[in-house]
Amino acid sequence: MINEEITNFELEVLELLKNVMDPEIEVNIVDLGLIYELKYDGDKTIDIDLTFSTPSCPLGDTIVSGIKETIKKKYPDFTTNVVVVFDPPWNTEMVSEDGRRMLGM
Repeated sequence: MINEEITNFELEVLELLKNVMDPEIEVNIVDLGLIYELKYDGDKTIDIDLTFSTPSCPLGDTIVSGIKETIKKKYPDFTTNVVVVFDPPWNTEMVSEDGRRMLGM
């Protein structure tokens, strides 16, 4: 779902976010396909559209906090805005090849 015209910095942030795990599944949120969009404004603001594998995810706040803390550690002067969306609904087709291997799919 990530936009085709992603910058090198946005790719770097996505790599960084591979350190944020879905606590229930123990696979990172990037390979699970939970990041729908990531945009860097070029001036210390990162906007992320994120979904969860289920709308009633009990650990959603933990994932959002993990995103913000992970980015803040590397880029302490940046602002990270996370918007949780459910359209389109997440499904297993969104899982990357690496994620599929981790899940044994």
